[in-house]
Amino acid sequence: MPAIITLKNISKHFEEDGKRLLVLENINLEIQAGEFFVLVGPSGSGKSTLLRIASGLEKSFTGEVVLGKGTTSDNMSFVFQQFALLPWLTVFENVELGLLNKKLVQKLRHEIVNRELRQFGLEKFATAHPKDLSGGMRQRVGIARALATQPKVIFMDEPFSELDSFTAEELRKELLQIWVERGPTIIMVTHIIAEALELADRVAVLTSRPAHLERVVRNNLPRPRVMRSTDFFHLEDQLYQLIRP
Repeated sequence: MPAIITLKNISKHFEEDGKRLLVLENINLEIQAGEFFVLVGPSGSGKSTLLRIASGLEKSFTGEVVLGKGTTSDNMSFVFQQFALLPWLTVFENVELGLLNKKLVQKLRHEIVNRELRQFGLEKFATAHPKDLSGGMRQRVGIARALATQPKVIFMDEPFSELDSFTAEELRKELLQIWVERGPTIIMVTHIIAEALELADRVAVLTSRPAHLERVVRNNLPRPRVMRSTDFFHLEDQLYQLIRP
């Protein structure tokens, strides 16, 4: 199966106090169409930076990002850690935002938005503003907005880290259901190993800064994942050892 995104020799540095700080060093990855791919690594290892490079949001780096046939920035979406909703827009308008440049007639746009609102149980909040919502509801809006454009690839930067554990668990289950039903490629960053193993087909482990790719671990645990099983704990321990040798 051809890769939908290929990262070739990706390196990235920042300037800090007049010094050149190398963050990512010669990262090479292939992400397959339709897979759930998760990046993990120590804090500050550049996971989010690598995600932004892969998505095209970060332009300053060396190396090459190669997109598969038919994949462009127009069929990608990004879900941010801090929700990134526009506070002056309603829930409906926030979800509609990514559709405004798709040259769709208003009726079709509204049908799509209403479908996503139903998917996430947001119909009653369509006219509310982000400040009126809980963190879990705001992230539902963020994911609904990302899905409304029917993207081939969804990038997610620690999308559940601002939520309580119960809300995060519920949203992960909803996300997995949507992934199974619609089949997008999802590339996600998390700092929680158990979360990575619950979701991912493969997990890429980055080292501490300057980060290189330590290993890509295939997750063959059957779905739905039993998170308190011996096999789950064994794989979780394996990833911890890779991150903290």
